[in-house]
Amino acid sequence: MVNDSISDMLTRIRNACMIKKSTVAVPFTRMNQKIAQILEKEGFIQTFQISEDSRNLILRLKYRSKQVYGGKIKESCITNLKRISKPGLRIYANHKEIPRILGGAGIVIMSTPSGILTDRESRSLGIGGEILCSIW
Repeated sequence: MVNDSISDMLTRIRNACMIKKSTVAVPFTRMNQKIAQILEKEGFIQTFQISEDSRNLILRLKYRSKQVYGGKIKESCITNLKRISKPGLRIYANHKEIPRILGGAGIVIMSTPSGILTDRESRSLGIGGEILCSIW
């Protein structure tokens, strides 16, 4: 039993990106499903689906081809994932205090009373909440 399923999900995605895997399986929770929906909508992953036994989410990672001197290499669309609010130290912010990641190039995923939202959606609705993680 994993105590912090969001950190577990982010670590699995980070590790899969480092070894250039095309898919990664993460345990199915409603929170992980909402985060995967946001990652798909924002273009960080290709797709996600629920496995047949409905215990895992299978994420298809997205790569872009980069031209280098020796040929082409795969480069992940996800440069970095960082967990901000942890079980030991929760971080909350109102809509004016939400940080901007790389001047708006990255996203912050927040848990708000209206559900799991990105930083842009949260600012436009004027809703604050718990800052879960940042992705760029």
